[in-house]
Formats: sequence, structure tokens, C-alpha cells
Amino acid sequence: MPSPPSFAPNFAFGAAVVLLLVLLATPSVRSQSDGCSLDPRSVLPLAYNDVSGLTCQPIWDNFILRYSQSEDHVLTIVLSTPYSGGWVGMGFSKNGRMVGSSAMVGWVDKAGVPHVEQYYLRSQSPSGVVVNDTQLLTSGVPPVVVTYMANIYVAFKLKFSAPVTNQQLIFAVGTSTPTDNRLTYHKNKKSLSFDFSAGESSASSYPEKLKRNHGLLNIFGWGVLLPVGALVARYGNKRKQLWYYLHLVIQFAGFLVGLAGVVAGVSLRDRLHADVTAHRGLGIFVLVLAILQVLAFFLRPDKDSKNRRYWNWYHHWVGRIALLLAVVNISIGIKVGGASNSWKFGYGFNLAILFIITIILEVLLRTRWSKKAIDTPVPF
Repeated sequence: MPSPPSFAPNFAFGAAVVLLLVLLATPSVRSQSDGCSLDPRSVLPLAYNDVSGLTCQPIWDNFILRYSQSEDHVLTIVLSTPYSGGWVGMGFSKNGRMVGSSAMVGWVDKAGVPHVEQYYLRSQSPSGVVVNDTQLLTSGVPPVVVTYMANIYVAFKLKFSAPVTNQQLIFAVGTSTPTDNRLTYHKNKKSLSFDFSAGESSASSYPEKLKRNHGLLNIFGWGVLLPVGALVARYGNKRKQLWYYLHLVIQFAGFLVGLAGVVAGVSLRDRLHADVTAHRGLGIFVLVLAILQVLAFFLRPDKDSKNRRYWNWYHHWVGRIALLLAVVNISIGIKVGGASNSWKFGYGFNLAILFIITIILEVLLRTRWSKKAIDTPVPF
């Protein structure tokens, strides 16, 4: 009597669905900022009460930028955002990149003491972010940090030699409170060009398009084509060779699409300097497993070979592990990328459909196996 098929694919998809629901259910939306309704002079020290006519502009991810520019080229900045810990910063850059920029960073330590420091960003590593080594010139009024309600306000005045118009700005937020003025990696950041004379900002659409393409390619390659190819191999009619060619074509196409998604991710990291170590490491590991699967195709023994059984075990389980980790990594990518609910619901729906189809096909397969077992005469 043949041994029953394994439940491993069902277990893998079930575990992936549960993990995805947990990841997507975790709150990721930050509390709402104060908008532009609050007059910051009511919460800032007296040194900032002489500022009138602050222009208020929502800038990025609940960051609110208030600013004014005096006749003697003193730029007053009040940056506010919802705050529950960590640090927030605003940088001035020559080319829109983090390296080579100067920044004002504010936070409140665990004892409730506010801090604001200037930093020069020599490199992307924490050791390259140097405190009090900046090209920004203050006006003599000390920068301040104030928390009010659920928001933090970072206020400072900078002195320029000429009116400030177009300026490359960088906004960043970190989740860990700095110790000894040492900044940790940022959780998220945004680079944009801001016109202080017109109050308008413009961000290059290139990173957002690349980010969207990275997500679409990975979901379609690792999350759609490769699972479908695996289903064809498991539940295809083994009496005909069509299943084999379909499996081969679909898996190879899924590998190429997924590889393109990985390449887009590398370009995205170089562009945004994002700290997504877990997502990146898991993606590289899944890619390595996929490459091993491709190499295994060229090393497949003949059916009559005594090594064919071991090759089957290797091929099946490496493939299942790669698919499971791909589901986990796509879920992590959706999370760390700050994707909208449409991405979450769309991928969740795709995963649920694959899971339901797997259950149906597994039941049909086991019903067919049970029927064959009943119809087969038992020798006495």
C-alpha cells in the first residue's frame, strides 16, 4: 500500500497565514499630529515668542514643518510630530543624501530630560554620525525640545548668509533613545526638496516607484508564481508529462521575477539607506535556496538511480522551506515598508486563496488515494 501524502504544504501555508495575520494586525499607524491648529509659541520658551507669521506645512509621515525667515536671513524652524520615544531629526543636505548632511536631532531621555544636538553625518554607520561637528550656524538662540500632549516640538534658529530658497531636506525618526548622544539607526527617513520661499516640497518619484516595483515583483514571483508551480508539481496528473513542463516553466519564470525583485531591493537600499536587516537577510537566504533549486534541476538523477530518493527529499523540502520563508519575508517587507492597507489586504487575500486551493486539492488527492486503497485487493 502506498504511503499517504505529507501534510507539510498545508502546515507551511497555515503557519504562514497565521504569521501574516499577526504581522498585519500589529498597529503600525502612528497617532495623529497636531496638524497646523496649534500655535507653537504657546508651548515654546520665551526666546521663540518673538516669531510671528510662521508658515505651517505638513511635510511627511505626520511631520509638521513650521518656519519663518527674517530679513537678516535667520531661518526659524519648528518641527513637530507624534512622539512616544526615540528621536526625530531634520537634516540639511547638498545633494539629498544622508552622507555629508548636517542635522538637528531632538529626543527626551528616559528620565524625562529633553535633548537637542547638532550632528554631522560622515557615513551611514553610527560611528560616522558625529555630534557637534556640523556646518549649521545657529543664531545664538539655543535650540529647544518640548513635548506637549502626544507630540514633540524641535525648535531652532539657523543663520544664513543669504535668503534660503530651495533646500534639500532629510527627515528621519529612530525608535531607540540615544545614549551619550550616540544615535541609533533610523527606522524611517525621507529626502525631499523644499522651497522656503514658496512653501512647496517635491520628492523624487523614483524611490517610491522603485519601492512599489520591488514589492510587486517579489509578491508576484515569490508569492504567486512559485507557490502555483509547487501546486502543479504536487497535484498534477503524474500519468502525463504536462505537469512537469508546467512546473518547470512556472518555477523558472517565478525565479526570474523574484530575482528582479531582489535586484530592485538592492537598488532601493542604496537609494534610501534603509535599515531593514531582517528583511534583507531573509531575502538573501530565500534567494540562495532558490538558486540551489535551480542547480538541483541540472543535477537530477535518473528515475532508476539509487540517489533519486535523496534528491527528491532535498528538492521537496528545500522548496517548501523557501516558499514558507518567502511568505514570512513578504509579510515583513509589507510591514517595514509602511505599505497601505490595500497591500496588506491584497497579499492576505492572495495567501488565503492559495491556502484554500491547497486544502481542496489535498482533500481530493487523499480521497483518490483512499479510493485506490479500497479498490486494491488485499492478498491473503
